[in-house]
Amino acid sequence: MSDLATILHGIDTIIGQDQLEERLQAGKKLRVKLGVDPTRPDLTFGHLVVFNKLRQFQEMGHEAILIIGDYTAKIGDPSGKSATRPALTDEDVQINAETYLQQAYKILDKEKTTIVYNSDWFDKMSFADSLNLTRKMTVARMLERDDFSKRYTSNTPISIVEFLYPLVQGYDSVYLKSDVELGGSDQLFNMLVGRNLQKDAGDPEQIVITMPLLVGLDGEKKMSKSYDNYISFNDSPKEMFGKIMSVSDEGMWEYYKLLLSKSDTEIEVLKEEHPMAVKKQLAHQLTAEFHSPDEAAHEKAQFEQVFSKNKLPDDMPTFSYKELSAQIPECTLLQFLSHTNAFGSKGEIRRLIKQGGIKVNSEKCMDENTNIQIQGETVVQAGKRKFFKITE
Repeated sequence: MSDLATILHGIDTIIGQDQLEERLQAGKKLRVKLGVDPTRPDLTFGHLVVFNKLRQFQEMGHEAILIIGDYTAKIGDPSGKSATRPALTDEDVQINAETYLQQAYKILDKEKTTIVYNSDWFDKMSFADSLNLTRKMTVARMLERDDFSKRYTSNTPISIVEFLYPLVQGYDSVYLKSDVELGGSDQLFNMLVGRNLQKDAGDPEQIVITMPLLVGLDGEKKMSKSYDNYISFNDSPKEMFGKIMSVSDEGMWEYYKLLLSKSDTEIEVLKEEHPMAVKKQLAHQLTAEFHSPDEAAHEKAQFEQVFSKNKLPDDMPTFSYKELSAQIPECTLLQFLSHTNAFGSKGEIRRLIKQGGIKVNSEKCMDENTNIQIQGETVVQAGKRKFFKITE
C-alpha cells in the first residue's frame, strides 16, 4: 500500500488531497499537527482514532506535533455542545496535561514526537493582537456552524469566548506552520479556520484530515468523557477488556476499522466467524496494546471463566467483615458498594440496584438497605464485570 493510500485509509474527510499528493511526491517532510485539550484526566479510545493516524505519519518519517491545548482548554471547545462549557482552573488544566503526555506515549514514539503547549504563544499575545485575530472572522461565518446555529435559533446563550475558540485553534496552525492537521469529524470547521488563516498570512495551506467519531459504549453518542461512555487509555486490563466486550456485535466492526485499521476485506472475513470469538479477539488485541499480551490473555481467561463457564473470577477485591464493621457500623449493601470506591457515585450504585444488577451470593438484591450477612465468604456481584469478596 502506498503512503497516500495508507493515509487515506479509514478517514472521514480530506481537504487538499492534491496538495498532499504534491508534497508527498516532492519528498517533503510534513509537519503534522494534532491538538488535544486537557479538559479531563483521561485520553479515550475516541482519541485513539486520531492518535493512530498521527502515528502512521510518524512511521512514514514525518514530524508528529502534539499540541497540549492548555490555553484552549480554559476556553472550552464548543464543537457539538448545546451549552457553554464550565471554566477550568489553571491547576485543573496542568494536572490533566501531565497525565496526557504519559498516556500519549503509549501510542506515539516519544523520541520522535514534538510536544508543544499553546499557552507558550497565546500567553504572550496582547489584547491588540487578539483583536486583530478577531478581524479574520465574521459573525455570519461563525453562525454557519451547525452547533452555534442551533443554539442561536433556540435562544441558548453563546459566549463571545466560544466564538473565539475556532480562531484560537486555527492560529495554532499559523504559528506552527503545519502542513497537515488531524482531528475528529466534529473539528472540521475549526480546522478549516486554520487553513484560511494560513492563506491570509500568505503561508501554504494545511491539508485537513478528519477521522470518523467512534461511537461510545452506549451505542448511540460519540465516545466522550462528557457522556461517560468511554474506554480510557488508563483503564486497568480488567476494565478495558470488560468494557470492550460490552460493545455491541454490530458496533465492534467500527472498532476493528478505526482502532486496529482493519480493511473492509479483512472485516468481511472476520464476519464469517462467531461474534463472541471475534469480540474476544478485539478485546485481547486492544488490551495487549495498552498493557501486555500476558495481561490481556489473563483477562480473556477470566472473562471466559465468568461468562462462558459461569464461575467466579480468581481475582477479586477482598474485604474483611471485621474491618468493614469498624468503618461502616451499618454495613448495608449501598454503604459497602460505596466503600469499594469502584463506582462514581452512590447514585450510580442506586441505579444499578434498582435495575436488578446487584447479586449477593448469586441472589439478586434490590434493597439498598439490606444488611450484608457473612456466612464464611460472601461474594457481591455488581453488573456483569465487578465482583467483591467479603471474608469474616
